[in-house]
Amino acid sequence: MADEEIPRDPRWAIPLTVVGVIIVAIVWFWDRPTPIALGLVLAAVAAILALLYLGLSYNGPRSRLYGLKPVTTRMPAVTQPKGHVHFRTKMFWTIGILLLYFLLTNIYLFGVDQATVIDLFASYRAILAGAQGTLMHLGIGPIVTGSIIMQLFTGAKIINLDLTDDEDKSVYQGTQKVLVVAMIFIEAIPQVYGYLTPSSSLVTALGQASPGNGMLLANTIIVAQLVFGSYLVFLMDEVVSKWGIGSGISLFIAAGVSQQIIQGTLNWVPGTPGEPISASNPPSGTIPKTLWFLTHYSASQMAGGGWEQVLLRQPNPIVALIGTAAIFFLVAWTESTRIELPLSHAEARGARGRYPLRLIYASNIPVILMSALLANVSMVTILLWTNPTLAHFPLLGHQWWVGSYPSAAQASATGISQTQPLTGGAYYLSTVNGLESWLLPLINYQTYGSFLYGHAWWQGLVHVAVYFGAMVGGSILFAKFWIQTTNMGPEAVAKQIEASGMQIPGFRREPRVLRRVLERYIPVITVISGAAVGALAAGADLIGTLGNASGTGVLLMVGIIINLYEAMGREQLMEMNPLLRRFLGGES
Repeated sequence: MADEEIPRDPRWAIPLTVVGVIIVAIVWFWDRPTPIALGLVLAAVAAILALLYLGLSYNGPRSRLYGLKPVTTRMPAVTQPKGHVHFRTKMFWTIGILLLYFLLTNIYLFGVDQATVIDLFASYRAILAGAQGTLMHLGIGPIVTGSIIMQLFTGAKIINLDLTDDEDKSVYQGTQKVLVVAMIFIEAIPQVYGYLTPSSSLVTALGQASPGNGMLLANTIIVAQLVFGSYLVFLMDEVVSKWGIGSGISLFIAAGVSQQIIQGTLNWVPGTPGEPISASNPPSGTIPKTLWFLTHYSASQMAGGGWEQVLLRQPNPIVALIGTAAIFFLVAWTESTRIELPLSHAEARGARGRYPLRLIYASNIPVILMSALLANVSMVTILLWTNPTLAHFPLLGHQWWVGSYPSAAQASATGISQTQPLTGGAYYLSTVNGLESWLLPLINYQTYGSFLYGHAWWQGLVHVAVYFGAMVGGSILFAKFWIQTTNMGPEAVAKQIEASGMQIPGFRREPRVLRRVLERYIPVITVISGAAVGALAAGADLIGTLGNASGTGVLLMVGIIINLYEAMGREQLMEMNPLLRRFLGGES
C-alpha cells in the first residue's frame, strides 16, 4: 500500500493541534523555558502528535497501525538477504557484531561524571546486556520493553493484526521499531536527569557558549549518546538475525553473563578496590577468596566464621559456584527433554521424520521479558521516590508503599546501594540475592537481620514467595503471548508441517486435523515451559550466582549457548544438503 493510497480523515488534525498548543502553553507558563528548551519541547510534542495523527487519521478497513506506514517504511533498517547466506558469512557477521558489542561496552559516555553515576538497572544489568555509564548503558532494555508492549496489546486483541498474514506481520514489526525508538527516549531521559550527571567542566563550557543553557545542552548531549547507542544495538540485533546465527539480543546477553561468571570465579581483586585484602575485604572471585581464607586462617578461625565466609557470604561464595553449576546442568537437561511427533512424507514412501516439541518450547524469551518488566518497575519506583518532579505525582509519588530507597547519606553510612528498595511493592518484587539475603536471617536473625533491611523474618519469606510467584506467573503469561506472536501455535505449526509435504501417520493430511493433534500438546507444553524457566531463574537467585549474574542471567546464558550450538549445527546441515533448507526454514 503506497503512502498516497492510505485513506485518511484529515479532521483529526484540528483536535491534535489544539492539544499540542495546550501542552506547549502549560509548559511555558509553568516553567518559562529558555528558547532552546522550548524548541526541544516543541520538537518532542510535534513528533508525538504527528505519530498520533498518522495512526488516528487512518480510515481504512484494517488496523490503525497501517496509518504509520509512511514512518515505518522509512526507518533505518538492515537489508534482508535475497538468497541463502553461507555458513562462513554468518559466522563472520556473528563474531564481528560480538566484538563490536564488547567494544561499545568500553566506550564511556562523553561528558558524564562517572563518580556520581547511579545505575537504575543495577539488579538487572546482566539480562539487559548493558554496561553502566557507557554507550551500552540502556542495553537491550528499550528493545525488550517495546516487544513486551506489542505482545501484550496483540495478545489482548487491542491491536487487531493477523501475524500469519505477511502484510500484517510487516506492519507489526514496523510499529515495534517505532515503539522501540520511543522507549529509547522514555528510558534515556529519566536516566540523565539526576542519575547520569554531566561533568562540571562540560556544563561550564556549554554555559559560556550559550549562557543559561549549559546544563540543558549537556543533558541533551548525553541523551543523544544514549539514543545513538541504543539504536545501534537495535541495528546490531537485526544484523545478527538476518545475516548471522541466532539472535543478537541473545548473543549480547550470553556474552555479558559469561564475562560476569568468569570474573566471579577467578577475580583476585578485592571487593573494595584500593583497600588492602582482609577478612572483611576478601578477593572477589570464588577460587581466590577460598584460597585466601584457607592460607590465612587457622582451623579454629575457619570453624569460628571462616567457613561461613567461604561458603555463604558474598561476594561469590562456594554455594554460588555450586548453584551456578547446578543451573547449568538443569538447563542442559531440560533443553534436551522433548516430545517427538512422528512424521511421514505424503508422497515419498519410507521418508519419515520427527517434529520435536521441546520442554522449553517457548525458549528463554518469557523470562527475558519478565525480567525486563521487573527492571522497568524498579526504574519507575526509583524515579517516583527520588525524582524532584515525579515525587509529587498524585497518589504514587514518594509513597512508601510503592517503594522507598536510601538517600545518598544513608547509603554512604550503611553501605546499602541507592537502588536497593527498602519498603513497599518495589521491595517485594526486587531480586533475591542469594542465601545471605533470606536464609541466614532465618537461621540467626540477631546476627543477620540487617540483610532484610529492617523487615521481620516473615516479611523476608513473603518477599521470597512474591518474587518467585511473580517470575513463574509472569513467565507463563509471556510464554503464551510469545507462542502466538511468533507462529509457534498449533495452527501455525500445522500449516508449516503441511507446507513441507509431511503428515502425522494415521491422520489425514489437512491443517485442521494436524491442528487438533497439536492442540493436545503445544498449549500444555507452553505453560510448563514458562513455569520451568521462571522457576529455574528465580531458584538460582535464591541460591545465588557467580558475579551477581542473577539466576535469569545464568539460565539465559546456558540456554542461549545450547540454542546457538544447535543453530550452528542446522546451518552446517543445510550447507551440506540444500534440500533441507525448505523444511528447516532456510532460503532456497
